[in-house]
Amino acid sequence: MTPAAYDALDWTGGRLVRYAKAGATLHLRLSEVTSQGRVYKRTLDTFFRREFRDWRPRYGDFSVEIHVELLPGLPKLDLDNLAKAILDGVKGAVFFDDAQVARLLVERREGAVERIHVSITPYASGAWDETRGHGA
Repeated sequence: MTPAAYDALDWTGGRLVRYAKAGATLHLRLSEVTSQGRVYKRTLDTFFRREFRDWRPRYGDFSVEIHVELLPGLPKLDLDNLAKAILDGVKGAVFFDDAQVARLLVERREGAVERIHVSITPYASGAWDETRGHGA
């Protein structure tokens, strides 16, 4: 998803974590970008316990996309550690175990503000788009 497409969603929530639902996809926007992975786990755990109670963990496979927007010139983050921290933060709230993630995309790009977008969608196992090289 492009930054403009994310901005067009109907966002709800607090200062640190906002959410939007589009069909079967849950979108999360985190306004805090840090290299400290435990911050994401704690922030998401608090969000799911206090602010977002209408989503229950589900079985089945999931596709997760994580887009990190950083201001130009700032140090780059270790994306694999960031992804693990975010998956740990949503585990138990969106899916039961991060082993249910069948597709994971993590990318970094420059943005006007620092933030992280996370899109979580049920994944049709075996779906493969040969023209694009990833799940449809």
